[in-house]
Amino acid sequence: MSNGDDETEAPDDGADAADEEAEAAEDAAGTELSADTLDSRLDEAESALDAAETEADLDEVEAALDDIESDIESADLPEPDEDDEDAADPREELESRLSDLRDGLEEQRGPYAEDVVGIVEDAQATIEDSEWTEDGEEEALDAVRSFLDAASEHVSHDAETDADLGSAASALGMVADAVGDAGLDADEDDETIAGLLEAAETLEDDLEAAEVWSDLTVQEQLDARGFYDILTNENRKDFPPEWNAAKLHAKEGNIEDVLFAFDTLGSEFMEEYIVDIFYHLGSDAQEAFDAMHQKAQRRDKGPIKVLGKIGDDRACETLHDFIDGDGDPALQKVTLRALGSIGSPESVQPVANRLDAENEDIRSVAARTLGLLGDTRAVEPLADVLESDDSDQARASAAWALRQIGTERALEEAAQYVDDRAYLVQAEAEKAASA
Repeated sequence: MSNGDDETEAPDDGADAADEEAEAAEDAAGTELSADTLDSRLDEAESALDAAETEADLDEVEAALDDIESDIESADLPEPDEDDEDAADPREELESRLSDLRDGLEEQRGPYAEDVVGIVEDAQATIEDSEWTEDGEEEALDAVRSFLDAASEHVSHDAETDADLGSAASALGMVADAVGDAGLDADEDDETIAGLLEAAETLEDDLEAAEVWSDLTVQEQLDARGFYDILTNENRKDFPPEWNAAKLHAKEGNIEDVLFAFDTLGSEFMEEYIVDIFYHLGSDAQEAFDAMHQKAQRRDKGPIKVLGKIGDDRACETLHDFIDGDGDPALQKVTLRALGSIGSPESVQPVANRLDAENEDIRSVAARTLGLLGDTRAVEPLADVLESDDSDQARASAAWALRQIGTERALEEAAQYVDDRAYLVQAEAEKAASA
């Protein structure tokens, strides 16, 4: 029963103790992650790094650094005073020191056999992919021979090289395999690996120093190839000498030398000059097809003319795209003439489609191109042009084309216009009638 007085609840000693423990733990955690504590842990990691002798020791240091990094990220560190430009940033200082220790850790690791294999395989690729000069090729071979001798002092291999770069590249691949299969341990075989690494790095440096074509000036590249050797006191007439040499090489049928100059000189003037050389060589410039086709794909009219002279059907698919639409009349006319010179049956329909072009000059050139192609499928569309086109120039070209096709029906279609209003059409019709 109550005695009538207010009852006061007794304090819970257990709850208070739990709260105090939690506060103490929180204070302890904050102490553990203070800047000074983290800095001390970095001191310990640095001492451990200096004392490390094996990869296992380094692994332990790395694990310690990982833990410290995690704690730095989660630590509630004081922020620098924004009003004081010189105020220190504890987090930034700790992170900077951590980064330096990680760099030191990486420097102490290895060397590893994998490092040697990587350098040798890169050297193999360099041998295979580089465009060496004659001197550079010999320098590269000497570098490989020296490396094979040096590597044999540290690992057993049967690699040898002949006097060609293919065998040199294969030999490097064999050494890379031998090093990879040797099971070298970074701790137990550190001297062996270091010796191999030194030999591999020397190989890398020697190959870097060996001469490739891109190291030379344009004139040095041409001279190294013997491009100027064709010039004598008697035939050295034109200036610059590249002009004269290109012309003489073309006359001798040395198309590869002319192409080398075309690829190397990079002068718009010389490029146009060499394109003109190929144009006048005609079908004898077959070796220049790939270079001219590549340039023609940029809608360059000079190379398109050359493709027509070369007469290779492989150009037709590209050229058909250039006559589709009414974009550039000059380009279309040049291309139509080239297609006529090539003479592929595959061009008949694409060219016939241009008989409906808005530009009368294009319609006229298209008609003449059909005459050069000489395909009887063109008779009907050409006859339609003669009958209904409002351009006398286009109609005369159609009559000329029918006469070139020369079948009985083609000649009959053209001969109907001997009394035409246009003299040019009459003249072609009369020739068709007499034929």
